Amino acid sequence: MMNMIEMASRRFSCRKYTDEPVSETELNNILEVVRLAPSACNRQPWKFLVVTSETARYQVQECYNREWLRSAPVYIIALRNADDNWVRQEDGKQHGDIDVAIATEHLCLAATELGLGTCWVCNFDVAKLKSYFCRPGFEPVAIIPLGHISPSAPHPAKVRKPLEEVVERV
Repeated sequence: MMNMIEMASRRFSCRKYTDEPVSETELNNILEVVRLAPSACNRQPWKFLVVTSETARYQVQECYNREWLRSAPVYIIALRNADDNWVRQEDGKQHGDIDVAIATEHLCLAATELGLGTCWVCNFDVAKLKSYFCRPGFEPVAIIPLGHISPSAPHPAKVRKPLEEVVERV
């Protein structure tokens, strides 16, 4: 079992997967971690669609036409409940995207712990994705390909700003 620093260090945006299927046990483990993610006022304003059928996979690929995406055996579509997410009264800021992002990163870290790869995809054809996977009151936030990492997957060095540049103690 990895500690958090090791897990955060190993997690990367995987853009090449093997054809080995993700097992039901692995998938259920990841989805349980997603289910346990915190959210503002415990609204849990999300739905995660697990896409595995060939027809549905093709539909996702139409919404983000990149060759590398085709190699992932599973896609998970993160949806935000636009009608039931916490709103900060001070300025009207909706926190649903933040809550979905927390749950999505839980997904990515849970996959990393299992030795699986993921990648956040936010640059997709929203209208087309909605047309294929419409859920009343929900809007798509991200597509997360999931699968076993190919040994030849590009794995760039993790370059981060120094701690002193991103943290200020006051």
